[in-house]
Amino acid sequence: MLCGIPHNTDGATGEHGDLLDIIRERTGISRFPDLLAEARAHLGRPQPVLPDAPVPRKAKAPGGTPAAAARLFAASVPVEGTLAETYLRSRGLTHGGVTSALRFHPKCWHRDEGQTKSIPKPALIAAVTDGAGALRGVHRTWLAPDGKGKAAVETQRRAMGHLLGNAVKLTSHEDILVVGEGIETMLSLFEAAPGLPVWAALSSGHLGALLLSEGLQRLYIAIDRDPAGQRAAERLSARATKAGVPVRVLEPLLGDFNDDLLANGKEALRQHLARQIGREDRERLLG
Repeated sequence: MLCGIPHNTDGATGEHGDLLDIIRERTGISRFPDLLAEARAHLGRPQPVLPDAPVPRKAKAPGGTPAAAARLFAASVPVEGTLAETYLRSRGLTHGGVTSALRFHPKCWHRDEGQTKSIPKPALIAAVTDGAGALRGVHRTWLAPDGKGKAAVETQRRAMGHLLGNAVKLTSHEDILVVGEGIETMLSLFEAAPGLPVWAALSSGHLGALLLSEGLQRLYIAIDRDPAGQRAAERLSARATKAGVPVRVLEPLLGDFNDDLLANGKEALRQHLARQIGREDRERLLG
């Protein structure tokens, strides 16, 4: 018996072969599935019940979803007393622990491009929220084992979730807002002038696409001194102006405002900002 089909001898010709051979010879059927069906019919066997088409499995949610970002943020701890605080202080920033937008994770998975295995490393975790305050993503900065700098890896920063239009809202704001790219950059402004309401868009591309909140009366854009930062400021400024929101650009002396803070100190940075902030806002923002 072959494949459940009995062997036979053709009584007329005396030729040996299995039933499939005989059917093939007499009917001219050549395709194996058709031969098998004809043989089953010849033997009075029921045709097999074919399974339904497989139902596609629900795709597993990718690791970069807002839900995954929320889980990571919830698993993190406040900055105070952690390597994240050590890192921020190494950048001249002493107010990192007062903002609820920043947290610390001691074992945040990291994998560089081309690597097959993820390795847990300490990381500064920043919440990226939308206009309603809902968490839409997180930004991770992997840190050195002692916290005094970033981790010695190829990719030191990475974001996950929905970032476009959203930001790391380091402080609350009312009708005036100061926006820029990096977390350290914007915390540097807050270090020098704690009255400034500051948001970090995380990159020049996201800065240019930032969605402005309703009721905004004035916008300050803290740029990085590079072509990408200046182009982002121009895009955001054009959108704000079209919406009827006056814009002022804040420029650092060096590459960015954290460079200024580290090189010149908070008082010098405060004075530099005072020369750029509008007179109508100086008392309110600088005290």
